[in-house]
Amino acid sequence: MQRRTALATLGLLLAGASAAAPVTPPEYVARALPGARLAGQGEFRWLLLSIYHAQLWVGPAGYRSQAPDGAPYLLELRYARDLEGKRIAQASVEQMAHVGVGSSAQRQAWLERMRSAFPDVRRNDTLAGLYLPGQGVRFYLNGALLVEFADAEFAQAFFAIWLSPRTSASALRSALLQDAAAPP
Repeated sequence: MQRRTALATLGLLLAGASAAAPVTPPEYVARALPGARLAGQGEFRWLLLSIYHAQLWVGPAGYRSQAPDGAPYLLELRYARDLEGKRIAQASVEQMAHVGVGSSAQRQAWLERMRSAFPDVRRNDTLAGLYLPGQGVRFYLNGALLVEFADAEFAQAFFAIWLSPRTSASALRSALLQDAAAPP
């Protein structure tokens, strides 16, 4: 009985140690966001289908906000299924409308921009966005720079899909922002 208790305690200690161990960012994340650390991660599901696994990477300043004087961060989505880029763009605009960002005319212009930029993704592809405060966003496909949009309003609207308190994926938002504050 004592041996079983000791093994269970050791198992809990090891599980806690592995959960607290820092995660090394992918090489492109480390280059794009020096000092990057994983703030949180979670899965997005639609009905019962897994759509993607999301990770939020923050720099030394943590996640402060999406304001122009905020801090850069990178959101990476690893897709669990094949999806058309045009569908990703459409879903993005629908979610922007849901959280109430941008005018109808802005969202239409953003939709056209995303449709022309977002590729079709296959299972295990990653699509990531680097938020650049007051500047815009850089998108990466599987770690390679895909496109950059120098539009601060678009960048704020795009990341509001996941990080706004009005997001339709509040559990994912909580998981992403789990450890997003700057260290003391």
